Amino acid sequence: MSRLQRVRQNLRRAYDSGRESVRLARDDSRPEQETEVEFVPPLPESDDGHHSTSSQDDAEVPHSLRIAAAWAWRLIVVGVVAWALLRFIGVISVVVIPLAIALLLSALLAPAVGWLRRLRLPASLATFLVLICGLAAVAGTLTLVINQFLNGLPQLTEGATQGIRTIQEWAKTGPLHLSDDQVNQAIDNVQSWINSNTASLTSTGISTAATVFELLTGALLVLFSTFFFLRDGRKIWRFIVRLFPVNARWSLADAGDASWATLGAYVRATVVVAFIDALGIGIALVVLKIPFPFPLAALVFLGAFIPIVGAGVSGAVAVLVALVDKGWVIALIVLGAVILVQQIEGHILQPLIMGRAVAIHPLAVIIGIASGVVLAGIVGALIAVPLIAVLNTGIRRLTRRRPEVPANAVVVTGGG
Repeated sequence: MSRLQRVRQNLRRAYDSGRESVRLARDDSRPEQETEVEFVPPLPESDDGHHSTSSQDDAEVPHSLRIAAAWAWRLIVVGVVAWALLRFIGVISVVVIPLAIALLLSALLAPAVGWLRRLRLPASLATFLVLICGLAAVAGTLTLVINQFLNGLPQLTEGATQGIRTIQEWAKTGPLHLSDDQVNQAIDNVQSWINSNTASLTSTGISTAATVFELLTGALLVLFSTFFFLRDGRKIWRFIVRLFPVNARWSLADAGDASWATLGAYVRATVVVAFIDALGIGIALVVLKIPFPFPLAALVFLGAFIPIVGAGVSGAVAVLVALVDKGWVIALIVLGAVILVQQIEGHILQPLIMGRAVAIHPLAVIIGIASGVVLAGIVGALIAVPLIAVLNTGIRRLTRRRPEVPANAVVVTGGG
C-alpha cells in the first residue's frame, strides 16, 4: 500500500469516528419521555378457570360444592383417626383407665404434696405420707359404710318384704284392679325369667374372678402411677415437651400448665360440691330416720363426681329406701330434699366454686357424660367432664397468639 492510500484510510477512520460520537451525543441529549420503551401488554385472564382450581374440570364444579367436598374428606380423615384412636384405647383400657384415675387423684393430692415439700421434706417421703393418709381415709370410710350396711340389712330386708306385699295389695285394690291370678302370673313370669337366665348369670359369676383380678391390677397401677405422678410429674412433663419441635415447645408447655391447673381446680371443686351434697342429703335422712343414712350419704358423695346427674341418681336410691321403709309420704319428703340439694348445687355451688376457670356449658356436660357411659361405662362418665375441661383449656391456649419468646428462654416447664 502506498503512502497516499494509507493517508486516505486514516482520514476515513477519523471521519467515521466523528460521526459516531456526534450520533451518541445527540441520543443522550433527548428527553426521557421521548425514549422508546418496549411494552408487552399482559395477557387477558381466562374466564374458564378459577384461582382455587387446578384444572378445567374443577372449574365446572360450583364453588360451594368444592368447599363442601373439601370439608367432607378432611372430616372423614379426622373421623377415621378418631375411630382408630378409640379402638386402640379400648384395647388397652385396662391401662388407660387406671392412668386417668391416677391423674385425677394426683390433681387432688398435689397441693398436699407441695405443702410438705415446702416444709423441706424429701419428694419421696412427702408423696408417701400423702398417699398413706389418703388410703387410710378411704379404708376407714369403706369400713364404716360396710359395717352400717351389714347391721341394717335385716331391717331393710323386712321392709322390702313388707313393701312388696304393699305393692301386691295396691295392684289388687288400686286403679289396676288386678286379680289374684294375674298377680300370681306376674310373679311366675319374673321367676321363670330368672330361671331361664340362670346360665347367663352363672357365666357372669364365673367371669367375676377375671374381673376381680383386673380390679386388683388396676388398683395397684393406680397406686403406683399416682405415686410417680406426684413425685416426678414435672420431670415426666419436661420429657414429653422435649419430644416436640423447638418451635412448638413454648405453646405446648403453656397449654399443659393451664390444663393441669384446670384439672386441679375441677377435682378440688368437685370434692367440695360432693361433700356439700352428701351433707345436705345425709342430714335429711338422719332427721327423717331413714335407715343407712351414712352409707347413702357416701353413695351421694361418690355419685356427685358425675356432674348434674350423679347426685340425683344416687339420691334416687335414698328415695327408694325411704319408700320401702317409711312409705310414700316420707319418700316424697326425701325426694324434695334431693331436688332442693340439686337446685342449690346447680345454681349456687357450681357457679360459685367451679368459677370461670372450668366453666363448661351444661349441654357439653350432658353429651360428654352420655358418650363416656357408652364408651367406658361408669368410669367413662367419671372422667368425661374433666377430660372436656382439660381439652377446652388446652385448645384455647394453643390457638391463642403466642408471645415473643427470648432466644435464651427455657420452655421445658410443666405441670404435674
